[in-house]
Amino acid sequence: MNFLIMKNKIGFMQGRLSPLIDGKIQAFPWPYWQNEFSIAAENGFGIMEWTLDQERLYENPLMNSMGRAKIRQLMSQYNISIPSLTGDCFMQAPFYKLPKQHKSLLNDLNNIINACADLDVKTILIPLVDKGRLENKQQEEVLLEGLAQFKPILKKNKIKISFESDFEPLKLAEFIAQLEPEYFGITYDIGNSAALGYKPEKEIQTYGHRIINVHIKDRVLGGITVPLGQGDADIPAALQALHHIGYSGNYILQTARADNDDHVGVLCHYREQVSEWLAETGSVITAKLCLI
Repeated sequence: MNFLIMKNKIGFMQGRLSPLIDGKIQAFPWPYWQNEFSIAAENGFGIMEWTLDQERLYENPLMNSMGRAKIRQLMSQYNISIPSLTGDCFMQAPFYKLPKQHKSLLNDLNNIINACADLDVKTILIPLVDKGRLENKQQEEVLLEGLAQFKPILKKNKIKISFESDFEPLKLAEFIAQLEPEYFGITYDIGNSAALGYKPEKEIQTYGHRIINVHIKDRVLGGITVPLGQGDADIPAALQALHHIGYSGNYILQTARADNDDHVGVLCHYREQVSEWLAETGSVITAKLCLI
């Protein structure tokens, strides 16, 4: 196997090494989640971003002690870290939009933070997009008020909440400025920004100092996720801009799925593409060639 002598910062969204679940591009891979650890290790991946859906929330292994014990064992056995979690559950059932479920959903968030602390997951992503997008000032105020109560537990466990948003750059900068960087940051999704017509240089110049996690994907303007290089995302420009501001966090592949069901092969191909782009910026990244 050939290795580039670089530090590993390219990870994958949980489920991307498994068959699709109910035809969805992203969902918790119930039948396959344990297998993804060995597949990841065999193919040189060392970073996984966990996924959490609202459906069967407390059945997810992250959310119970026996499940976390198994996750911990697999992390150790295969040398896989889980530094971040994408909470699709927050988008599927946003506490700031559902007043009748407000209290119970905030209790869910509290339990999720505690579960992440137990596994040393340091970043929890709340997607403010699609069903979870902020549609008015009232929803924003309910969101901010709800999150304020979690600062002590976030501080105690050195966990940050990260937001993915469809706000245009200046509005997102204004939003995140209301929140302390000690507890809150931004997950920058290159593909989502491209679908909205935003320019990466402008975005990163405007709020780049608050970016703590990056999702890599490609989308067409106003449209769907497509293979890297086939959409409107200027991924090299985004990576260059991130490098320019000194971004040192992870790059999580949340990429298009394989048309031929070779999800492992296509993810490895995407990893090599991103590694090449990062190398061109001078960033220090690992590109382990896949054993396939």
